[in-house]
Amino acid sequence: MKTFVLVENIQNYSILEASIREIAAELWSKGWSEKSASNFSIQLVLNENAGQPGKEWGLDDPVPHIAGRYFYITSTGSRMIDVSQKPTEYGVVIGINESGTAYRMVYTPHESVRPSSELMSHLLVHDLVASRGGREKVVLHTHATELIAITHYRGITGAEDLNNLLWSMQPGTMYFNSKGVGFVPYVLPGSAEIARITRDSFQDHDIVVWQKHGAFAIGTTLQEAFDGICIVSKSAQIWMQCRAAGFDPEGLTKEELAELRQAVK
Repeated sequence: MKTFVLVENIQNYSILEASIREIAAELWSKGWSEKSASNFSIQLVLNENAGQPGKEWGLDDPVPHIAGRYFYITSTGSRMIDVSQKPTEYGVVIGINESGTAYRMVYTPHESVRPSSELMSHLLVHDLVASRGGREKVVLHTHATELIAITHYRGITGAEDLNNLLWSMQPGTMYFNSKGVGFVPYVLPGSAEIARITRDSFQDHDIVVWQKHGAFAIGTTLQEAFDGICIVSKSAQIWMQCRAAGFDPEGLTKEELAELRQAVK
């Protein structure tokens, strides 16, 4: 499980590494990844079978649709600024067993390094995407400041409230996120429960907001997932800046939103 073997076996590794470095640095510079906050996973295509036997760690829930597949995921406790500089030292590659009930380490920089504590959420979302034949290969979780802040507002009680607010702040939000965002009421981070609720929320959305915690997004690339969170976070920021300036934002009217929805169909 040495770095050079990993690099040789991953198709288009140089492109993947450049993307990891760029987005990890962006997450850090935005202040969305304090200490070890933020994590992401990417389904990999390996040039040869990495199916050698090894110790397996059981999963809380089976993931049959991604059985036998491989994923790069940032390691638990890793800082995004470090990931941006040394992706292979602050990430691991895991393989899902053929029954989808456990994973094993394909690559780790050290035997004590393990995947992110949000691993189960990542795998259940990847499994959902695979079950419907989706093209998304990336799952990104980050502590988007504006989205966390807005979920503390008592006027936000669920997805409908949140989406109506976000859509009304600027036309671009409807254009680029016409599905809206899913909403997960506060649940213990890293738990099997939050992983299951998050998976279910992705049935109809590409972005899911965790109340008082952060956001998850899927994408065909890491950049696409990151951009999705940036778009909805910008709307939350606009709302908060208006409130901070001492007035309630007018927002787009129902008629204007209806017109936009027709335009993006």
